[in-house]
Amino acid sequence: MRRLLIFLLAALAALFPVTAQAERVRDLGAFQGVRTNQLTGYGVVVGLAGTGDDNLEYLTQAMRGVSGRMGVQLPPGVSPGLKNAAAVMITADLPAFAKPGQRIDITVSTIGKAKSLRGGALILTPLYGADGQIYAMAQGNLAVGGLGISARDGSQLTVNIPTVGRIADGASVERTVATGFETGEVLLFNLFNADFLTAQRVRDAINLRFPGTAALDDGVSIALRLPSGADARSSMMAAIEMIGVTPAETAARIVVNSRTGTVVINSAVRLSPAAISHGKLTVRIEENPAIIQPAPLSRGETATQQDSSISTEEDGNHVALFKGGASLAKIVDALNLLGVSPSDLVAILEALKQAGALKAEMVVI
Repeated sequence: MRRLLIFLLAALAALFPVTAQAERVRDLGAFQGVRTNQLTGYGVVVGLAGTGDDNLEYLTQAMRGVSGRMGVQLPPGVSPGLKNAAAVMITADLPAFAKPGQRIDITVSTIGKAKSLRGGALILTPLYGADGQIYAMAQGNLAVGGLGISARDGSQLTVNIPTVGRIADGASVERTVATGFETGEVLLFNLFNADFLTAQRVRDAINLRFPGTAALDDGVSIALRLPSGADARSSMMAAIEMIGVTPAETAARIVVNSRTGTVVINSAVRLSPAAISHGKLTVRIEENPAIIQPAPLSRGETATQQDSSISTEEDGNHVALFKGGASLAKIVDALNLLGVSPSDLVAILEALKQAGALKAEMVVI
């Protein structure tokens, strides 16, 4: 009886296909306006052990500006020795809803001839947004993971990148970026990847939970009509983000990395009936020169006699037959049987596409 029950359960499982795993809405896209903002700034790092920029003109100007803010005026026409300072660019990401007083991480990179930022400290520097406004102030001691050493004879040793450092919580937020999410009548939810079927499923899942809330704007955006007020809107947005949705199957695509020879084929790739013949012709040329000595008591000269041999060898002359609708697993097994290299694999896939047997997009990166 137990064996019969197990057999019936296995038969029922075979009749019903396994559905794809649902993903959360928050993993498929993001609300428009709720994003990070990039900040940049130009500053000076001091306290270096002789690994700075020395007398670069833009560093000298920066140091004059810093000294002026401190009440110290450098004599005109004097170019200070700045071997212990370096001109740097500071970059940071300002998170959404960051409030004044909060701290963010910053990255500091040299823009001149400085050899290392190890042991340096960043002088107070404003960080600007794309609109030219100051959104944060940066300052602090750098943490540098790289190491650069040079000897008097010119030999050098560099480990990692010593000209880039980070300062954890190195900037304090001074201005809030207005998102307008709590005031707009309609808030857009944008998918990371454009797909009409996925957008439709997200819309239907949201309307099932909150009827009449979502409407399609296009293949990327879903327009959401949310209640006014930051508290009610935030609560509803949090609930929408946790709704489970099964995204549409991705389009058939083959990605080829031309620099490394890496080839990635997704599970949607299928083949029409096709046959592949792959062979490798190897030509070998061997040179075995021989030295010819003249006979005794003759006027001949020592010479070299050339002895060449040419041979050819053809390997891998196999033919693989694909039936219609061949899956990714069958494609990989057959190509492994042929023993193709990554470069040969790209040539085979291109030939299949030209023959009309491969219905997939090929992306070369």
